[in-house]
Amino acid sequence: MPRHRLPLLLGGIGASYGGLYYALGQSWYTGEKARFRWFDDSREWKQLDKAGHFWGAFHESRGTIDMLRWAGVADNKAILYGSLAGFLIQSPIEYFDGRDPDYGASATDLAANFLGSAGVLAQELAWREVRIMPKISFRLTPYAQRRPNVLGSTFPERLLKDYNGQTYWLCTDVGAFLPAESRWPRWLQPALGYGGQQLVYNDPDASRLAGLRPYRQYYLSLDVDLRRIPTRSKTLRRVFYALSIFHLPAPALELNNRRGLVLHGLYW
Repeated sequence: MPRHRLPLLLGGIGASYGGLYYALGQSWYTGEKARFRWFDDSREWKQLDKAGHFWGAFHESRGTIDMLRWAGVADNKAILYGSLAGFLIQSPIEYFDGRDPDYGASATDLAANFLGSAGVLAQELAWREVRIMPKISFRLTPYAQRRPNVLGSTFPERLLKDYNGQTYWLCTDVGAFLPAESRWPRWLQPALGYGGQQLVYNDPDASRLAGLRPYRQYYLSLDVDLRRIPTRSKTLRRVFYALSIFHLPAPALELNNRRGLVLHGLYW
């Protein structure tokens, strides 16, 4: 294994980490600063923001573990150090939120970050691979137009802020749990999803005045694990690895307390 990989990797991670928080400080957290404070947002947005923290920390840890392996770090050390990455990358955001007069640091965000990193650590220690993968899908919704300052006005902002358009999934590599002679294709995985609708205001009175009744959505679907698609192309394998954080469109069965069971021919 080339010796230059680890210094190159560590330098890239350090530069990216510093650049990320410098950019956030210059573009996102540009307003007035207040004394650091905590804020309990555990009941907001039907907890979809917590699902996002879990998803982000999980994949940041997963990616760092795999990069450390690529750099030649011993497997146990790669798992231990890499699994901390998601928590360490995302948690400083709470400091910025804690100094923002409109927000506040969230203990439940920190807990979601921790659980995302711990989810990778537990699987790597148990199986030396990830078999249960959180993924995300997104679609544009009309709700962002009601509060573009909160839910986003551009596509990147809506991707981050419009929880109505986000669905979070847990996809299971069933084939990894079956006997070696099983013919179950490992690229085909069952998926459980969670989302919400009419999430425009956190205040129940404001929602009622706007004619909104926020509710949760639960899904049962299938997913294609692109990492398991056989190919000899290194470039294509890297593309598949990067795209493996997303749930691909597929038929889905939805359950919610407004319409009961709803069948989607193709759900994004």
